[in-house]
Amino acid sequence: MYNEVDLNKIDINSEPPAEEPFRQYYFMAKCREWVRNFERKNGRCPTASVQTFGCQMNARDSEKIIGILKCIGYEETGSEEADIVVFNTCTVRENANLKLYGRIGQLKKYKKKNPDMVTVLCGCMMQEDEAVEKIRKSYNNVDIIFGTHNIFKLAELLAIKLLDMPGTKKMIVDIWEKPAGIVEELPAERKYPFKSGVNIMFGCNNFCSYCIVPYVRGRERSREPEDIIKEIQHLVNDGVVEVMLLGQNVNSYGKNLKDPISFTELLKRVERIEGLKRIRFMTSHPKDLSDGLIEFMGQSKKLCHHLHLPLQSGSSRILKIMNRHYTKESYLELVEKIRKAVPDIAITTDIIVGFPGETEEDFKETLDVIEKAEYDSAFTFIYSKRTGTPAASMEAQVSEEVVKERFERLLKTVQCTSAKKASLSEGKIADVLVEEKNVQEEGFVTGRTGQNYLVHFKGDESLIGKIVPVKLCESKGFYYYGEIQRNF
Repeated sequence: MYNEVDLNKIDINSEPPAEEPFRQYYFMAKCREWVRNFERKNGRCPTASVQTFGCQMNARDSEKIIGILKCIGYEETGSEEADIVVFNTCTVRENANLKLYGRIGQLKKYKKKNPDMVTVLCGCMMQEDEAVEKIRKSYNNVDIIFGTHNIFKLAELLAIKLLDMPGTKKMIVDIWEKPAGIVEELPAERKYPFKSGVNIMFGCNNFCSYCIVPYVRGRERSREPEDIIKEIQHLVNDGVVEVMLLGQNVNSYGKNLKDPISFTELLKRVERIEGLKRIRFMTSHPKDLSDGLIEFMGQSKKLCHHLHLPLQSGSSRILKIMNRHYTKESYLELVEKIRKAVPDIAITTDIIVGFPGETEEDFKETLDVIEKAEYDSAFTFIYSKRTGTPAASMEAQVSEEVVKERFERLLKTVQCTSAKKASLSEGKIADVLVEEKNVQEEGFVTGRTGQNYLVHFKGDESLIGKIVPVKLCESKGFYYYGEIQRNF
């Protein structure tokens, strides 16, 4: 929250404002009054548990949800035996849906013990009509459902439920098919005081044939650069030294603004913010990665030398069916260009195995790209059929047995190339942002290099939030054991 709003000064007996975000602060104040009554009655604060499924966009959305609940007066807890439980859902893969149904079912026993418990479902899965209809019919322990386009309305929906306002139903469902706009300046609760994600855009225009994201998050909408800079400046003033700029495809940022601006120009403006030490971004689509951005990555003093560049498949034939708009050859040329501009860059990727029609030759093309691109790490996935996407109705679905065998070969190849790449940094000194105590090893802390490698080394809690030089003594493939250089 950039400008603190005093909820005590809001007249909750007046009509709610129409304009956002003032309308939501009004409902936060209404809910705050309910919290005070709860405390008087029960002798404690009401508790809130927010469980996040899926990507970093969802993680950032959850920080906003927690921020709203804390502003109201809830106390955060990790236990799902809370007074309000929020599941921020993902629907990229079918397994995510199935797991969620099980988790919702488990909440029934908690609700029996605490009948006033409020169960909330939000996020990408809630934009699917089929999923919402199933929840309506089979899970009467759910109280509130909303989607990706109106997360900002949480306080309003909660007020309706808690205060039994006119129009209250047993289950409140508020799903928007399309976003109405971007609501700025609502509270957010960061997981780390020294780093934060920052949304720069929402939605996606790419419509890859396997992907549900454009259907559940809508078309691309970019935030105004002034609002982004204002938020980051506020974060820096509050102790943040590293930001992660978030979007489904950050490379296309700014194209739909009234006054268009490129992602590279936005990065240059962010770089000028005094006190900010590190800048990251995710995710980049290869088809939109410009020469200007590559050049700036080589020149920038604050951009971390890590690029997540999803491949998905190494077969040009499969890439065309996926609607990815690049070929194996153009992708490898792009990787070569990036490594030339930024020699020490770490490149990570996403890879799908078993896309409809994938042959053994197609799969071998993927293995070939892994070996040539020399990824530092890769997120590997088995293709998951998502209803409503073009790929779901394609013929030649690959058998489960074949997919499993290919996936195991893929993992071995990724692990081999990643370990080889990581070993090249042994003995070097890297700047590490210390993030937390290492819970598995007493007297150790854990942090990340600019290349996004995890490093474990001896240290105490006083180092958390600081960027310190660490010698990378021993590579373990996906992380290092290091030694802090005491002369920093």
